[in-house]
Amino acid sequence: MNRRTTVSADTEALATLEAEARRRGESLSSVLGEAVEEKAIAIRRARRPRLGLGRSKDGRSARETTGEPVARPLK
Repeated sequence: MNRRTTVSADTEALATLEAEARRRGESLSSVLGEAVEEKAIAIRRARRPRLGLGRSKDGRSARETTGEPVARPLK
């Protein structure tokens, strides 16, 4: 379902999108709809919790792995 609304934006930004719409041979409305959808997807992705799950292949814990020096000390 689509919903109509009024958009208030900077003149330069709208001119850029109008030029893109002309280049594609599409309406400004379709380019604006695409931009709104891309922004909504980015917002939804940013809200997802970021968890890192994994298991070591050699059975060592993260504590054991990170407890070792990464490089030799400088002399």
